[in-house]
Amino acid sequence: MTIKKLILVRHGESEWNKENRFTGWADVDLSEKGRVEAQEAGNLLKKKGFSFDFAYTSVLRRATHTLSLILEVLQQQNISIEKSWRLNERHYGALQGLNKSETAAKYGSEQVKQWRRGFSTLPPPALTLDDPRAPTHDGLYAATLNKNDLPLTPLTESLATTVDRVVPYWDEVIKPRIIDGKRVIIVAHGNSIRALVKYIDHLSEEEIMEINIPTAVPLVYEFNSSLQPINHYYLGTAEEISQKVAAVAAQGKA
Repeated sequence: MTIKKLILVRHGESEWNKENRFTGWADVDLSEKGRVEAQEAGNLLKKKGFSFDFAYTSVLRRATHTLSLILEVLQQQNISIEKSWRLNERHYGALQGLNKSETAAKYGSEQVKQWRRGFSTLPPPALTLDDPRAPTHDGLYAATLNKNDLPLTPLTESLATTVDRVVPYWDEVIKPRIIDGKRVIIVAHGNSIRALVKYIDHLSEEEIMEINIPTAVPLVYEFNSSLQPINHYYLGTAEEISQKVAAVAAQGKA
């Protein structure tokens, strides 16, 4: 049986991850720790002999910078790279920029967990159209959205609505490449990766709520020839992975 592989990587720690702030579509860069994490992810992939034909990432710097550092370690900077807003982090609406622990103290840890990890629960409060944080006011998207996409840009999102934009991109763009035998890496965000994981593994709403994606730890998916998942695992030591997952889960506590 021919096994096809996909690598998923959440970006390294960003400046706002470091400050425990809701980031969403805010275009912040990696922290120094995040840059080191990205290089370490590259080293893990290099040690295991991974190489790639195509790379996919969001349009946000923390993801594109992580991908760049990984490919630099692998000496594969010349592969085809496609950036899409459909792989962006979920939009956190009016929560963007707020400290997660302070928000939990105000609204309660359970409410913040629902906002961060719930699937079809009500999304966070939406931005208004005149808010400067709205994507339509961000010059970044003038170059990355076509006119048909503009009405789709969110002012807030649940994980369910994030799935609605991530999965078609997976089905129409990425999946066919893997079926054709191309070696693919996706560097994205905690929630856009959770959206993919839910879809690929057919997880329930309750199961996906407990999934936390650690920063810059390569997640390997193995598929059969029909692209049905047969295995998945993180690269790295179990202790390091467990610590990173626990750190992500703790971010929304008061």
